[in-house]
Amino acid sequence: MRLMTWLGMGLLLGHVGVQAADAPPSAARKTTAPVAATAKAVKYTSVEGITEYRLSNGLRVLLAPDASKPTTTVNVTYLVGSRHENYGETGMAHLLEHLVFKGTPKLPGKTIVQEFARRGMRMNGSTFYDRTNYFETFAASDDNLDWALKMEADRMVNSFVAKSDLDTEMTVVRNEMESGENNPLMVLWQTMTATAYQWHNYGKSTIGARSDVENVKIENLQAFYRKYYQPDNAVLIVTGQFNEAATLARVERYFGVIPKPMRVLPNDYTRDPVQDGARQVTVSRVGDAHMVATLYHTAPGAHADAVNVELLAFILADTPTGRLHKALVDSKKAASITAMPFNLKDPGYVFFAVNLNKTQSRDEVAKVLIDEVEQLASKPITAEELARAKTSLLNEFEKGLSDPVNFGVSLSESIATGDWRLHFLRRDLIEKATLADVQKTAQNYLVASNRTLGHFVPTEAPVRASIPPAPDLNQLLTGYKGKEAMAQGEAFDPSPANINQRTTRTALPNGMKLALLPKTNRGQTVNGQIVLRMGSASSLAGKTELASAVAQMLMRGTEGMSRQQIADKLESLQSKLSVSTGNGNAVVVDFESRRDKVGELMALIRSVLRQPAFPQAELETLRTEWLTAVDEERRQPQALAQKQLRRALSKYPKGDVRYVPTFDETVQAVQALKLEDLRQFHAQFYGAQFGQVAVIGDFDAAQMQKSLSEVLGSWNSPAAYERVASEYQDVAGTQLTLETPDKANAVYLAGLSFPVKDDHPDAQALILANRVLGGGGLKNRLVDRLRQAEGISYGAGSFLQLNSWDAQSSFGLFAIFAPQNLGKLRTGVSEELAKWVAQGVSEQELAEAKSGILQSRKISRSEDAALAGGWVDLMSHGRDMVHVQTQEDKLKAVTREQVQQAIARHLSPARLVQVYAGDFAKAAKP
Repeated sequence: MRLMTWLGMGLLLGHVGVQAADAPPSAARKTTAPVAATAKAVKYTSVEGITEYRLSNGLRVLLAPDASKPTTTVNVTYLVGSRHENYGETGMAHLLEHLVFKGTPKLPGKTIVQEFARRGMRMNGSTFYDRTNYFETFAASDDNLDWALKMEADRMVNSFVAKSDLDTEMTVVRNEMESGENNPLMVLWQTMTATAYQWHNYGKSTIGARSDVENVKIENLQAFYRKYYQPDNAVLIVTGQFNEAATLARVERYFGVIPKPMRVLPNDYTRDPVQDGARQVTVSRVGDAHMVATLYHTAPGAHADAVNVELLAFILADTPTGRLHKALVDSKKAASITAMPFNLKDPGYVFFAVNLNKTQSRDEVAKVLIDEVEQLASKPITAEELARAKTSLLNEFEKGLSDPVNFGVSLSESIATGDWRLHFLRRDLIEKATLADVQKTAQNYLVASNRTLGHFVPTEAPVRASIPPAPDLNQLLTGYKGKEAMAQGEAFDPSPANINQRTTRTALPNGMKLALLPKTNRGQTVNGQIVLRMGSASSLAGKTELASAVAQMLMRGTEGMSRQQIADKLESLQSKLSVSTGNGNAVVVDFESRRDKVGELMALIRSVLRQPAFPQAELETLRTEWLTAVDEERRQPQALAQKQLRRALSKYPKGDVRYVPTFDETVQAVQALKLEDLRQFHAQFYGAQFGQVAVIGDFDAAQMQKSLSEVLGSWNSPAAYERVASEYQDVAGTQLTLETPDKANAVYLAGLSFPVKDDHPDAQALILANRVLGGGGLKNRLVDRLRQAEGISYGAGSFLQLNSWDAQSSFGLFAIFAPQNLGKLRTGVSEELAKWVAQGVSEQELAEAKSGILQSRKISRSEDAALAGGWVDLMSHGRDMVHVQTQEDKLKAVTREQVQQAIARHLSPARLVQVYAGDFAKAAKP
């Protein structure tokens, strides 16, 4: 199942400000009372390794130290979102989120973005119904942490929120809105929530109405900012590696001087009445995607019923065990199922969406969907189903606790619901949920009169859902201590030298290369990657889709286990396992487990890889999913542009494994897949002797090597392996325009190939050049021009892929934009490229690029899954971490002149193949 929560956008109107439109709101803050020069933090409560402190100005501070990863995450969550917005001001919370990145008098937006890039920080902000948050993850250091806390404290009350920034950022947000308009699921979801809610703002998308976003007054944004961006409406969270006492002192120094506001926040009281009849809505748009969905109102997120709805969503929509999956996907009535329970501060909802292709009946799907969801009274859930759901949700919870980077950000959702401790209470409620509890919840909420899908149906004896009020959180959480905190891991040094020293590199009996790096992890987690390399360009000719199908079928059944049993086994082992095709002729197996479970996972991996059953029914399900996905891509600007660009840059003949097929050719190949061909391919090509495996984390090295030897050490492929080479092809530059009718968002993609390997003398200079032009997140020249200055693109940048095998690398550009801004987009990209080629980069840009890249790589090496993949790649080339250190030393030594010379030698804009996809015909009309 795809069990999701949507992160969107939203805010509330405060009283209109009186200062000049471009003055920082801090200049007019007169609703605050003076406090002591530095407010001291007082310990409030502690649960499972997290301690909450409170400052006298109202700020709540959560500290969750964990030395096991050399990174720190700072997250500030403001208790305001789109549910607070007034008439005519939808989208204001999300728009304000963008403006807060524009800086303060002390830290202008350009400086903030430059510091993010220089320090290699991974940062973002997000807005949803009940909250707005801002977060940054960075390599642990006193300097980085000090800067992040000082920056967040400054922009809490001193952000510009200026008219000049609104003028450009409004169009960026509008472009983000337009990109969502291309997504059928997003459009259907937004329309259904608007139908389900009559009065509450949960019925409005956080991105807002186009007219409101385009016309909102800066005075309203400033008043809102002054009202809600205050310490008594915020929660600061610091997780990862840091000194708790020193960090608390910094928090007191930077946040403690902010006065406590005198204003009193309003008590929001709008609630929708209980729905008293089924509703239906239809959305008609150009496209090939067919969807049917249902939505049911549910309890507030702090209520126990909300957890029961999560369990019900899993029981109904999990892939492959869910009732809806079996009734719709296994029966070939639909292609896929998505379930999204929204546990919010006020009464929320659960959303079930079914994706189907043009040949499948929407009416039949709607009937089956409704029957399966609403007949739980006559078809009660079983103990087995509940146990499976609880295991899966609890496994996800435990996984979240073991990752301090994501954990700090994920707490935002619990804070928005009412209190961060609800995060742990949710786990307790999952554990305690009984069959009777969950069944009662189903019978209360999943009823026809509470459904949004169909039209109103009058009835003499209506059955209505009873929506309880949110519980009293003081009563609910008084004395709550949670459970014993998860044990922390070791303080691991992610330097190449330490990783090289700590890693044992050897080979299995059949020659498969092996890298093992045991270390103590929080949650005793283990991550690994196995890469099987097979076949050659000649032996795999004409078998591209067949090879992909074999890899996708491995998890759909073994000789002794069904797809459902494999999924159940992974849940019971608190493990994850995925199989995919990699670059060239390779299959990639990624896995995640725990110290006490990884041995059993290895046995399961053996069955999945070596004993696949290839069930006919699963092949038909895969075929349906695949063909449906291709149909959806045919009208999507991004998919069309990607396909066109890849075909333009690759001139291999049809049948070659490097050939890029058309959509029709893919459809023909998928339709022609036969079970016997899959079995024969597996028997001929699969084996381990040419591959590599790396395992990082909390495990016993000797036992792991023994397990891997049993799983892979004697498994050999009958077919010889020869790496498929990437040959340089000189392709002339050109421009291609693709019309995509009725698509509000357009896509720009461009690329070129050049004959360079990753060890070329110019390689590091090219990496730095790309970082400055478009590879630095929110701080690069393309973003500065297209987003920050002109406001025509929500997302823009460049990419560089250096080939580690052959002298055949690629460089490219991308951007999304409104079709009517095509001319501005072309001019902006062309001028920035010309300036980049003619002038190269500045000394400041070069220094910031070096710093950002090196710190970002350090963060990646602290992530076990990424490190395992890195070791596999290094071993395949006969390299180790000495190579990584050597390349980083070379990067540090690159000069401005070398960057400019490298650009001139390899990246001529005249050689770019440029593709524009969008509804340009409509935009050209008066």
